[in-house]
Amino acid sequence: MKDYYGVLQLLKRFGIYVYTGDRKSDIELIQSEVKSLYDNGLILKEDYLMAVLIVRRKLSEL
Repeated sequence: MKDYYGVLQLLKRFGIYVYTGDRKSDIELIQSEVKSLYDNGLILKEDYLMAVLIVRRKLSEL
């Protein structure tokens, strides 16, 4: 996973699609979903840390 699209693909593997119509809300919800996946042991720590970094970077671009 190297970019925002990769994070979306990670979520898609678990059947998670995020679209609220508001870009900032989408990114915040994605961040929450990634944390939930990690907290439930569904993704590895490395994937979690990379996803969080990418999502935070995307959020700071807004």
